[in-house]
Amino acid sequence: MKNRWISLIAGVLIQIILGGIYAWSTLIAHLGETYGITTGQGGFIFGLCITTFTLTMVVAGRFLVAHGPQLTSGIGALLFAAGYLIASFSQGSYPLLLLGLGVITGAGIGFGYVCPLTVGMKWFPLNKGLVTGIAVAGFGSGAIILSTVAEYFLAGGMPVLVFFRWWGIASGSILLVASVFMTEPAAHDKTKPKRAGLGEVLTIPFMISAMGLFAGTFAGLLVNGNLIPLVSESGISLPRSLIAISLFAVGNAVGRIAWGHSFDRLGYKSIPLSLIGLAVVCMLLFLELPQWILLLDILLIGFFFGANFVIYASAIERHFGQTLFSTLYPICFIAYGIAGFIAPGIGGYFFDLTGSFRISLAISVVLAVIAGTLAMVKLDVFGRATHRL
Repeated sequence: MKNRWISLIAGVLIQIILGGIYAWSTLIAHLGETYGITTGQGGFIFGLCITTFTLTMVVAGRFLVAHGPQLTSGIGALLFAAGYLIASFSQGSYPLLLLGLGVITGAGIGFGYVCPLTVGMKWFPLNKGLVTGIAVAGFGSGAIILSTVAEYFLAGGMPVLVFFRWWGIASGSILLVASVFMTEPAAHDKTKPKRAGLGEVLTIPFMISAMGLFAGTFAGLLVNGNLIPLVSESGISLPRSLIAISLFAVGNAVGRIAWGHSFDRLGYKSIPLSLIGLAVVCMLLFLELPQWILLLDILLIGFFFGANFVIYASAIERHFGQTLFSTLYPICFIAYGIAGFIAPGIGGYFFDLTGSFRISLAISVVLAVIAGTLAMVKLDVFGRATHRL
């Protein structure tokens, strides 16, 4: 039984490194100062990374079934590091930054992300929601690590591309070591998981999960991908805007654990609760808030955003079973990739156009309310036999 704790720790470590992508606001600020990368361009790099990450998960999920978590996460480590290295030699070239950070590093995240979730659920079958929350909490807290490390070296005069190089080498090495400890219980070696088909994808529970994941991550990624300019719009100075990144990450990490525990207790009711709650805290950004309340609101947005990475994984596993999870959840996770491709870029675009995030925030609130209402109305279908559209 000792192996399950080692695998869990290794999984959390993998997620912490991969989750550094949420510190993108810190990096884009330095790329903008040195190479003239605009807010919209930076948002598109971030969005492309998220999209590549989610699309790759579909392939990685099938690869994991065939070849196991060690090889899958090892490939993720190499791709993750390679993307940063390519970006470090880009000399500020936007196409190379897109290729390195948007495509290759994004693919590395996709191969690495799916392993801790699948392995954790197999090792802890009685606490799947909580364990999933703990595993993905590492992803949510990764922004704290990367933003702190990045600011230390970048504020000390290290060029941003040089930082990319050393971060790629150091983080890739950590990921490779952690991948060695990604093992599964022996009992699962005898049962080859089934692959999901169109029949499962076209069910109402799956579609509600995908819509909820899209709406929830659209709002969260719009805020997170543009966090520094968003809080600066409210008059917060750059040093305090960096605090906002950490607060969002803390809320994200705590939220993932809390919502995992909540799902174990409340089940599918967690879906509308998280979406409506996210809509409410995003609506507060329309008000002129005191700085401390604004920072608290950023923490709460991170908290509700974190729910998206626990409750839908747990909902799919509970409704469709463990045997379908490895292939079905990555398909659902494409909704996150679509949101990641659209939301940060839309936020940056309207900010460049109007000097405000109000339009894009309004879109995110409407989406969250619609998805939350639909989930509430159709909540009973999760407890019944599979319903197809």
